[in-house]
This record gives sequence, C-alpha cells and structure tokens, in this order.
Amino acid sequence: MEGMAAAAAPVGDFFARSRARLSLTVPKGLDDPAAATVRGDLDLDPALWERAEIKSMRPASVLVGVVDRTEPTVLLTMRTADLPNHAGQIAFPGGKIEPEDETPLAAAAREAHEEIGLDRSLIDPIGYLDLYLTLSGFRILPAVARIAPDYHLSLNTSEVSDAFEVPLDFLMTPANHQQLSRDWRGMTRHYFAMPYQDRYIWGVTAGILRNLYERIYGR
Repeated sequence: MEGMAAAAAPVGDFFARSRARLSLTVPKGLDDPAAATVRGDLDLDPALWERAEIKSMRPASVLVGVVDRTEPTVLLTMRTADLPNHAGQIAFPGGKIEPEDETPLAAAAREAHEEIGLDRSLIDPIGYLDLYLTLSGFRILPAVARIAPDYHLSLNTSEVSDAFEVPLDFLMTPANHQQLSRDWRGMTRHYFAMPYQDRYIWGVTAGILRNLYERIYGR
C-alpha cells in the first residue's frame, strides 16, 4: 500500500481512468468461497482471518456511486440504528444478491432504488472493484458507477436515516486514510477510517474506498 503521506489523486480524470482500469466481469470468488480474494475487513492483518474463524459466505453488492459534478462526489448513506448488520454506520447503498438479480450490478441498483429511491436510469455502470470479505459474513462486490447529478431521492426510513455526498477529492487523498485499531473478540483489529466533517466513515465503507483509490490511482 502506498504511504499515507502521498499526494491527493487527480480526480478530474476519474471517469476516464476508472473505465480504463475496471470491468464488469464478475469474479469467480463471489459464488465460490474457495476462490482466492484480495480484499476484506482484515486487509491490514490478513493472518487474523484464520484466528477469527469467520466464513464470508453470503454474496452481496454495493453501489459505489460517483456523482458527476464539476467536483465529483461519492453518494453515501447513514444506516438506521436498529438494523441487524452495521447499524448506525455510514455505508454504500446495497445488500445481498437475490436470485432474481441478473448481475451484482443489478442487485446494487435495485437496493439503491429500494433504500434511497435512486432511479436506475441515472446509473451509468463502470465496473467492479475487488471482492471484499466482511467480518459479518458477506462477500461484497462493489459496483462503481457514474451517477447523474440531477437525481431526486426518497429515503426508506426503515433502513436509511440520511443520504449525502462526500467530495471524491477528499476520499482519494491518502493523507485522509487513517489506520486505526480496536479490540474485536479479544483480538486487535486494524481498519481504515476517513472522518469527514461530522461524518465518521470507517470499516467496510472505508476499506472499499481505499480499494477504489488503489485500483484507480495506484501504480
């Protein structure tokens, strides 16, 4: 991984770079737990996976929506406090992949429409990031997409308490990628955090954003 002191990424060419570096080919590991994966909640301490004895088995997809403004932003949500997974945390729209979903991208778009009312016609697919394994048992395939800026949202308040945008420039600046640790089941878990104003972005969401930075701006 690149040092935390690295300069901010030139986000002005984000869409061109992402289309050149990503594809919509679904990785085998989404449905095959035995297939090799490269990202997850324990990126900063891979050896902890065996000690944690976590099996990430449930395929899911999230929408990494980059809003096409003069200064691009990333569309994020705040989950309600009474959800069974990642309650009260900042997240991407998305969820588990259902049998009727034709692709992981279709699942992410469906969930985005159900959660925040984002119209599918405003989603311009770009490609998938690396498969991301979570300590809560999910195998998440993040789908990066361009979002038209003239969207109108309608929140499903049983799942989402807020939706907001964070500047892509901030999120793609390595100096804003904090590496922190906390106790988890008697073990020390290391993770990324990207606090922005009064928003605390960490865990799965920050890990996926770090992967976005490495895939689009890494050497």
